Amino acid sequence: MTFLSRLSCLLLLLALPALAHAAQPRPITVFAAASLKESLDEAAAAWTRRSGQKVSISYAGSSALAKQIEQGAPADVFISADGEWMDYLQQRKLIDIDTRTNLVGNRLVVIAPADSALRTLALKPAAVRQALGNGRLAMAETASVPAGRYGRQALTTLGLWDAVSGRLAQADNVRAAMAFVSRGEAPLGIVYATDAQAEPRVRVVAAIPGRTHDVIVYPLARVAKTPPAATKGFLAFLRGDDAKAIFKRAGFLPSR
Repeated sequence: MTFLSRLSCLLLLLALPALAHAAQPRPITVFAAASLKESLDEAAAAWTRRSGQKVSISYAGSSALAKQIEQGAPADVFISADGEWMDYLQQRKLIDIDTRTNLVGNRLVVIAPADSALRTLALKPAAVRQALGNGRLAMAETASVPAGRYGRQALTTLGLWDAVSGRLAQADNVRAAMAFVSRGEAPLGIVYATDAQAEPRVRVVAAIPGRTHDVIVYPLARVAKTPPAATKGFLAFLRGDDAKAIFKRAGFLPSR
């Protein structure tokens, strides 16, 4: 082998790590509503296996995540549990509206601890007061967190708000509210049906009629400052059949 050939081989070997690094897709960070955790983790893992692109996900209440994005947090994709917080970012030109779409839907249920003697709950003031006893009704924060807002709407429509408004245990997000019930710290809670399905330590004792609150939707969009190419594949995957099957197994409804 000539000197020039050996030099060419050496330069190629030195360049291989850089070439391999360049071939790796840019990692992305997703800010997502807490109620999506199990299904979105599964979908993100499936996408990483398919594409090689790493996906990091930060879960919290939609209100907290939207505020963090507004303050410059390094999110590439936002998935909210309602349209209002996506609207909030859209009004501030912080998302790409061309990528905005509704991903899935959900339902509200009333839960009790799995070891509770309560099996079914009539959504009537006397029955709810009796079931609560000296305890509190666990909910996500009713002024700003989507699950809490939907829950307050439902309680108001059902004529239950006056009976429970002074007896709430409010949490930063719906999973934290469910934890109160799963640990036996609250006798009842209002969460999404998918949350209850994911937690074996709680039992559904009542389904809340969808007519009592706004339609539950989970919009997603690319954060405006993120290069479009970085999230294009992942967003397309979330809208595709494989991801839809994952969300369906978790109990989510088709988007409207």
